[in-house]
Amino acid sequence: MGHSKAGAMLCGAVALAGVTAFGCGSQGGGGGGGIQPQQMADALYAVIAADRATYAGQVVDRLVKENAIKATERFKEEKTLPLPAQMLRMGAEHAQKTNSNFSYALLSMWPINQQNKAKTDAEKAGLKFVAENPGKNYYTEEKIADKTYFTAVYPDKAVAAACANCHNEHADSPRKDFKEGDLMGGLVIRIPVNK
Repeated sequence: MGHSKAGAMLCGAVALAGVTAFGCGSQGGGGGGGIQPQQMADALYAVIAADRATYAGQVVDRLVKENAIKATERFKEEKTLPLPAQMLRMGAEHAQKTNSNFSYALLSMWPINQQNKAKTDAEKAGLKFVAENPGKNYYTEEKIADKTYFTAVYPDKAVAAACANCHNEHADSPRKDFKEGDLMGGLVIRIPVNK
């Protein structure tokens, strides 16, 4: 990808996110194009999924195997590592505080915590779709209150043995047979669109 195309994509993503970046604007490489909501959602997913897989595999899974430190739900009280799902939630909450132009959440058809249960029709349809269509993503638009959103649901798999083991051993887990690589739910990314 050439610099001008990469610059235009970056400037479009930055503009969609509601942030001003150096080099983006009438004199910069952004042009008048911009980035489509699906491209933005796919880019956000790539970063979120990479961070989650790296944390689960290189930090949690490795340190648990080495008996160095555990990852637990009550990580503050027990002075342990936060679980990968908790790290994702904390990141999503931080992103929402600093930029309310998009949101993301980890949801499941088998949630341990009921706040991670699908609530909207789009979330329910998306979780069902990714469960029934391995490797495929779900894209739609939905209206919440008076706003229209582009909503994307991506399959969320147990990226490390620690993910599957944690769900299988948790007292509140409605499912206890997860294996590394199994679908555990979906990552929902929501971007407002102008209608």
